Amino acid sequence: MTFSELFDSGFKKRNQDHFTAIVRIAMDDNVITEEEKAFLDRLARKLDISKLVYDAILEDYKSHPINPPITSERRLERLFDLARMVYADHIKDEHEVLILTKIAVGLGYTKNTEEIVNKALDIVADTSIDVEEFKEKMKK
Repeated sequence: MTFSELFDSGFKKRNQDHFTAIVRIAMDDNVITEEEKAFLDRLARKLDISKLVYDAILEDYKSHPINPPITSERRLERLFDLARMVYADHIKDEHEVLILTKIAVGLGYTKNTEEIVNKALDIVADTSIDVEEFKEKMKK
């Protein structure tokens, strides 16, 4: 296996883990609504999740291990990606903010979660912000 294949497989695995975690959060009420399904579809495309893997995760999401981000830096990076997606797809409505709030809890933001999500969404509204600037502003 070449170094690039190793990196590629690690990247894909991380994206699959991220997607699985989000599916578990969406399934907290044992139902995936149409809005959640549409969000998962967009997320799968963004994370380059194949149809085969997508279906396998949805069918048996509990059997897929979750590897949540360990560091606050990684949590902020995932929050940045998700908040940007909400803005990029022009899907910032009450339901999407609720889903993002659930995901933020799954990422480890258990205190002031709504405030953190709103701050993240406000920051990414400036589309010129990159991940490093985002992390810096979120830490303030």
